[in-house]
Amino acid sequence: MPDAAYRERRFAAQDGLQLYFRDYGDPDSAATPVLCLGGLTRNARDFDALARRLAGERRVLCLDLRGRGRSDYDPDWRNYVPATYLNDIAHLLAVAGVHRVVVVGTSLGGVLAMAMGAAMPSALAGAVLNDIGPEIERGGLDPILSYVRVDRPQPDWESAVRTIRTLLPDLAFQDEAMFEAMARNTWREGGDGLLHFDWDVNIVRPALADGGATADLWPFFRGLRRVPLLAFRGAASTILSADCFARMAGERPDAGMVTVPRTGHAPTLGEPECIAALDAFLGRL
Repeated sequence: MPDAAYRERRFAAQDGLQLYFRDYGDPDSAATPVLCLGGLTRNARDFDALARRLAGERRVLCLDLRGRGRSDYDPDWRNYVPATYLNDIAHLLAVAGVHRVVVVGTSLGGVLAMAMGAAMPSALAGAVLNDIGPEIERGGLDPILSYVRVDRPQPDWESAVRTIRTLLPDLAFQDEAMFEAMARNTWREGGDGLLHFDWDVNIVRPALADGGATADLWPFFRGLRRVPLLAFRGAASTILSADCFARMAGERPDAGMVTVPRTGHAPTLGEPECIAALDAFLGRL
């Protein structure tokens, strides 16, 4: 049964691939819409609580990037790269009839937010970078790439939660219940009765083909110099170092910089510190 809180929508990307997004709130709201972009393997469901909270005042679009969630898997793994994702985002904005958005980007979604500042600057009304910055720590990235590249079927949700805790030992949440929520947003029920990863395991092949090399993202970060900016870092993050976060703050003294305690990669955005900072940031816009 459809959820009245959002509209489920699909659109065709530039190559005909069918992509899925959730459309929350009033399309005619005068407030600037929010576009939520998830991490490497994540999907629109991660942003459900945030979107429901914001939908009373503004429209919120939550996209499943190609190869994730309910969007189609790409038959050519070489398309799982930021240039393709940016093109998909441009199509989404056109389909939704939206010209400017505040992007809330977690991890990979934050990289895409920074890239939008260069590729489509007129569309970017503000950026929220969630546990991502211009430097990505290899020590935190390598376990993630290893974890997501092979499907790991689970017999039930309890087993799925245990697997997350085992494979990602540095993962931390303020609320222990978030482990189950993450598991339910990570696996989907398959026709064989088992739980399977809710993404195409080929999404990591471009990164593996490059030897896991990480790009220098400082030029993209600096490209946001005229864009209102809010950044979060999980205090226990293995992806965004405290040193990089401090350097970001030094280069953008006007930005909101919030370290979220008792949290790793990445904050859920439902933590009290995140809610307060997000509400203040969006209120100023």
